[in-house]
Amino acid sequence: MKQRNPERKAAPTLEDVARVAGISPMTVSRALNSPQQVRPATVAKVKAAISATGYIPNAQAGSLASNRSRLIAVVVPQINNNMFVDTIQSLNDSLSAQGYHMLLCVTGYDAETEAETVATLLSRRPDGIVLTGIHHSAQLKKVLLQANVPVVEIWDMTPTPIDMLVGFSHEKIGERVAAYLAERGYQKPGLIWTDDRRAIQRKQGLVDALAAQGIIPRADAPVQLPALMARGREASVRLLDQHPEIDVLVCSSDTLAQGALMAAQARGMKIPQELAVIGFGDLDFAAANFPAISTVRIDRHRMGELAAEQLLKRLKNLRIENPIIDMGFTMVPRDSG
Repeated sequence: MKQRNPERKAAPTLEDVARVAGISPMTVSRALNSPQQVRPATVAKVKAAISATGYIPNAQAGSLASNRSRLIAVVVPQINNNMFVDTIQSLNDSLSAQGYHMLLCVTGYDAETEAETVATLLSRRPDGIVLTGIHHSAQLKKVLLQANVPVVEIWDMTPTPIDMLVGFSHEKIGERVAAYLAERGYQKPGLIWTDDRRAIQRKQGLVDALAAQGIIPRADAPVQLPALMARGREASVRLLDQHPEIDVLVCSSDTLAQGALMAAQARGMKIPQELAVIGFGDLDFAAANFPAISTVRIDRHRMGELAAEQLLKRLKNLRIENPIIDMGFTMVPRDSG
């Protein structure tokens, strides 16, 4: 049997911190768990002693005393999708500024996986949960209602959220893009689209609004997730080979749009005179691309901030004046169409 190293030092304790700081263990405990009730000079002394001893505070013990874990669980379908990264970062920054920590989980686009993940997260007693989208399994909704934990859904819109909501209407975005195509005189669109639920909602809004104008898309190229630039390029090649009459490619993301532009430029096509390209998301590269990508802007940073604000208000027992925040969106015309 492996023998324990006799030279290994025991982990520093709260009593060690108290001895170095020259105060009682009880005062150290108060400084860690309720710093607002302790003089700032004493808190500073405790922090210095912690640094000197290498003591690691027991966050779980503090949470038991305050009935708060200081954890916010955030559930997203992907982290290799730039669409979500900015929202996650601003959400984390806003929560961290108030002493909360973010526990991030990736579930793909499967409702059953999401439900199982959230059930596991709830065993950690998070103070709040952020979910991506509004379409969840009945099992998940039941679990959340029983847990009685604040929930914010993001990246979608419904009049009946689980609890609170910060998002926008994907159907309305589709309708706005259709109106934009009509304004620009495009009559022969091709679609390059992923099959996740929110993208499909935008597509349906687009197709319905185009039909009302008497316009039927020439072709639709489905793209597997994740929406990689290479897949946008490959889908564009297929569409343009089969339907050279297409005058605009509408893509479900800026990344796919960038791939579409590469495919068109490889053919020597003039943008947007011979072919226009429209994206979605206004990702960081969209404005800097050559040509700059016409797209739909979503304020992803602000979405994270607002989601954090809603949760923090609920956790402080403050009034939530508007549990449903519609952030809207902006059509951004640029050089690609």
